[in-house]
Amino acid sequence: MRKILIIGAGKSSSYLIKYLLDKSQSENLQITIGDLNVENAKKLVSDHNDVNIIHLDVFDSNSRSEAVKNADIVISMLPARFHIEVARDCVTYKKHMVTASYVSKEMEALDEDAKANNLVFMNEIGVDPGIDHMSAMQVIDRIRDNGGKMILFESFTGGLVAPESDDNLWNYKFTWNPRNVVVAGQGGAAKFLQEKQFKYIPYDRLFRRTEFLDIDDYGRFEAYANRDSLKYQHVYGLDHVRTLYRGTMRRVGFSRAWNVFVQLGMTDDSYTIDDSINMSYRDFVNAFLPYSPTDSVELKFRHALKIDQDDIVWDKFLELDIFNPKKMVELDKATPAQILQKILMDSWTLDHEDKDMIVMYHKFGYEINGEKRQIDSTMVVVGEDQTYTAMSKTVGLPVAMATLDILNGKIKTPGVQIPISKEVYTPILEGLKSYGIEFKEKKVPYLGYNPLNL
Repeated sequence: MRKILIIGAGKSSSYLIKYLLDKSQSENLQITIGDLNVENAKKLVSDHNDVNIIHLDVFDSNSRSEAVKNADIVISMLPARFHIEVARDCVTYKKHMVTASYVSKEMEALDEDAKANNLVFMNEIGVDPGIDHMSAMQVIDRIRDNGGKMILFESFTGGLVAPESDDNLWNYKFTWNPRNVVVAGQGGAAKFLQEKQFKYIPYDRLFRRTEFLDIDDYGRFEAYANRDSLKYQHVYGLDHVRTLYRGTMRRVGFSRAWNVFVQLGMTDDSYTIDDSINMSYRDFVNAFLPYSPTDSVELKFRHALKIDQDDIVWDKFLELDIFNPKKMVELDKATPAQILQKILMDSWTLDHEDKDMIVMYHKFGYEINGEKRQIDSTMVVVGEDQTYTAMSKTVGLPVAMATLDILNGKIKTPGVQIPISKEVYTPILEGLKSYGIEFKEKKVPYLGYNPLNL
């Protein structure tokens, strides 16, 4: 039997494990799942015969290396910073490896060793990064193969709440790591390219520079810029493109309200707040507002942010109950971002019946035979429940499919890589269609950002 080791059985692993177990007989697979909490894995496998669950501490080098040694291929679903220890074991014991995470510098440094041992180290094969790479490169390659020249590429992804579960004024709930949402956009100005001009948006203006996107049957969304839209410019072969922009999608109105937290400083993660453990939510808000012997916290808040009391933005903050003097922070030496995260989790944690949704939107502008054209491509995936979420589906299925393609010799090119070659993306995108993960393409007039070329 061919042995697959899955390290990590968290929320994003459910579809991955189900897919491989469903294929275990036809593909002759023996699957081992290693996790610190074996109960997580047990819930996902029931009484399946072709699976073995082990307690695995990634920091225990002996048990980790033993597990890797006994596998033919290793899937790491650990937090990104822990992949490297597994990867080094995979080099030592000559095992292929698959992750959904961004390629780190440490991982990239293993490229020569992987190639020397004819090993495939596939990374960024989840949803974003992952499906975004594959779906983009499929269209870009097709345009080029037909003689076209790329002049514009924009790509947007959002992890959101499904329409049937969208029941708050923010039109948002946490479908992934809440901390990543709270600190999104920090660490430097957003950088992108518009009509061959470099553009920058500092963090304090990021959420007021949005653009609208419409998806058939799902309505209007907004998007704010990712920190570095040019990260994949050379990788995608877009060195001479006029416009290159990558962003994050939310429902319209989210960014305007979120910007209030940014302006007050509540998303800051660089310092701790004194006596935070004894603070109420109201105290926390008041800590960022001027002192007044007469004005209430609510009045100071509205005045500082110039929010009228009949503005829908004001209702959004009332809904979060951030002015409640009885709700306590209960976090010791917490940063503003940590406290804000706790407050938001009260309102934005998915209920048991809630479903999540992944949306993706690509714009491809190109020139062919002297004519400028554009293709818009969209994907929407709605989760089934809190176990088989849209996030776990769009992350786990590409990982699982890539794993089998490596085992079956469909993916042969060795080295540390991401899924941008036809060898990788063609069979996986085709396989995803049978699971409802499919892009709808639409030809639209090309406008760019400067249609008059002025």
